[in-house]
Amino acid sequence: MEQYAIKGGNPLVGDVEIAGAKNAALPVFAAAAMTDETVYIDNIPDVSDIEVILNAMSSIGVTVKRIDRHKVLINAGNIHNLTIENEGCKKIRGSYYLLGAFLGKYKHAEVVLPGGCDIGYRAIDQHLKGFRALGAEVIIEHGLIKARAEHLRGGHVYMDKVSVGATINVMMAAALAEGATTIENSAKEPHVVDVANFLNSMGANVKGAGTDVIRIKGVPRLHGTDYTIIPDQIEAGTYMFAAAVTKGDVTVKNVIPKHLESITAKLLEIGCEVKEADDSIRVVASKPLVHSQVRTLPYPGFPTDMQPQITVALALAKGTSIVTESIYENRFKYVDELIRMGADIKVEGGDTAIIDGVGKYTGASITVPDLRAGAALVTAALAAEGFTLVDDIRYIERGYEDFPLKLRNLGAQIEVVESEKEYQKFKLKVG
Repeated sequence: MEQYAIKGGNPLVGDVEIAGAKNAALPVFAAAAMTDETVYIDNIPDVSDIEVILNAMSSIGVTVKRIDRHKVLINAGNIHNLTIENEGCKKIRGSYYLLGAFLGKYKHAEVVLPGGCDIGYRAIDQHLKGFRALGAEVIIEHGLIKARAEHLRGGHVYMDKVSVGATINVMMAAALAEGATTIENSAKEPHVVDVANFLNSMGANVKGAGTDVIRIKGVPRLHGTDYTIIPDQIEAGTYMFAAAVTKGDVTVKNVIPKHLESITAKLLEIGCEVKEADDSIRVVASKPLVHSQVRTLPYPGFPTDMQPQITVALALAKGTSIVTESIYENRFKYVDELIRMGADIKVEGGDTAIIDGVGKYTGASITVPDLRAGAALVTAALAAEGFTLVDDIRYIERGYEDFPLKLRNLGAQIEVVESEKEYQKFKLKVG
């Protein structure tokens, strides 16, 4: 089993290129199957979740060709099956986007109930409510979500809870429905806007993405396009907080600073220096970190996917901080691992962490519970005194391209090892 071997203590210094956004690429791939014409998608991240969704699409007849590592050709003109039961799709959340795409195009879709990281219950009720508002019948049977419509017609959808996935799924289905659809209380995240822009580049009529009301006028068909995915705000934020945690100086490149405003604001608040340029942000952590209060919220609030990263930073900050998780109810599972490294954190009520800052982390053997917490624990290990061995790194590889390589290029001492012998060899090498 592969593990990360890490020796901490080096500040991260240098530049890092940010990949395309995984959370935008997954629904964009699904939307690409809504036309029979060829679609080219650029700036896709080379991570395992991407492979899972592309393999699932290939298995039902979609032509998928890698132009290069970050660009793919998709042609869905010869789909022979509208049932997605690919084993890998059980493990990733993004597989459910094929429901909205196929329901819009074919008025029928069956997709295995999705999985993803174990960070709490993530209901699909708003997805189903939205499909039903467009005239579809939706049932869950034999582990599949099955949606079918004689006629898919525009309708009014009010989201009881802000949901990125449901907003995107309903938006895709509505793009090929008859008439007009309004989605109220819609999610505003950058990847929602990116999917809307992609649909519009294929001939859809979607307006209002990025606000809480999205209006869609259905069109008869969509056409091919050439599209570039936005940069990954969560990958960027992870390296920005890695700079804070390791007392480093890191410039994240190929980013949209507007998408990172809530992250930048917190870094400034806890004592970092932040310098913005047109497509890059530099974070310098030359002063001791100070405490803060954080509450995760839908965009443009502080992202739930950045909650573990800021917690790792605040556990080294002077004073007492409070982090409240308002999106998922089971997102502090990593805290036990951080405590192994010397953190002083108490989780109350499952959604609030009370953090008393400590002077340092120390290396330990730790286990990754989910994607974002995994990346955050690695940043803690990079700041820790001594050696850390990180298990279950497959979670991290779901969403971070070339993670060890990018960290090494910033001065980190990190390697992938597969045995105790390799770990001991690493320890001897780095001293």
